[in-house]
Amino acid sequence: QVHVVESGGGSVQAGGSLRLSCAVSGYTVTRKCMAWFRQAEGSEREGVANVDSSGSTYYADSAKFRFTISRDNDKNTLYLQMNSLKSEDTAMYYCAVRDDSCVGRYYDQDSIYNYWGQGTQVTVSS
Repeated sequence: QVHVVESGGGSVQAGGSLRLSCAVSGYTVTRKCMAWFRQAEGSEREGVANVDSSGSTYYADSAKFRFTISRDNDKNTLYLQMNSLKSEDTAMYYCAVRDDSCVGRYYDQDSIYNYWGQGTQVTVSS
C-alpha cells in the first residue's frame, strides 16, 4: 500500500522560508513524475511545480525564482524549498505522485497523478 505523507508546513512571516517534505512509502519514486499542488481556502487547487522522470523541474509563474522542487531517490522523498514567502502563498500544500514516468511540465495537470498526501498547511503572515 502506498502512503504519501507531507510535512514541514507551519506559520512564517512574509519573507521567510519553509521546506516541505513528502515521504513516500510502499512505492519507489525513482524516475516517477512528482509534483506539488496547493489550495488556498475558497480557491481551486493549483499546481506549483513538478519534477519529471529525467529530473528536470518545472514551475508555475507564482513559484519561479522563489521555490525549488527536488527529489531524493535514496530517501524516496520529494521536497519543496520555499523562500521569500508571501501572504498569497498561504494554502494547504499537497504532494502528488504519478504511477508512471513523464517528461515535461505536468504541474498543471492534477488528473495524471495517482497518489496524493493529506497536505501540510502553510500560513504566511504579512
